[in-house]
Amino acid sequence: MTSPSQLANDTHQLLKHWRESVPDDRLAHLVRDVARAQMRALQQRLAPFGVSFGHWTFLRILWIRDGLTQKELSDLAGVMEPTTFSAVKAMETMGLIERRQREGNRKNMHVFLTPAGRALEKKLVPLAEEVNHISMRGLSDKAAATLRKSLLSMIENLAAEESGGLGDEGE
Repeated sequence: MTSPSQLANDTHQLLKHWRESVPDDRLAHLVRDVARAQMRALQQRLAPFGVSFGHWTFLRILWIRDGLTQKELSDLAGVMEPTTFSAVKAMETMGLIERRQREGNRKNMHVFLTPAGRALEKKLVPLAEEVNHISMRGLSDKAAATLRKSLLSMIENLAAEESGGLGDEGE
């Protein structure tokens, strides 16, 4: 595991890179680097609970929709099925989830939280909220709302482009 001092150094180097080396680089790179810094900060907080960032992704989904198939879990997490299989297997060994078939459906294995996996929600969600709060520090409520709206618009634009729905009108 990376030490807290190394994580801090990595984040400071990232900030220096953006302020000095490439202050006008593409927005996609900046968004990616913000996401990476947030993931590192959250991983540092998850580590004492023995939960990796990869497991966090699946737990978040299962806290909302327990009992998904591994395929559904893969799709919602945006990862390949072998990645999900490995994570599910590890989380099962940790006692966080269990796989079982639903009555009347012998074809698919469904992933269910155990009481231990469910209990982690109350411990881990506040850690993610803390990271979000830290990363938004210094932004006014209006700036935060504008940022959220802008990022959602960017996702909408990309989704429209992927489905062929965005014309050349410059929208």
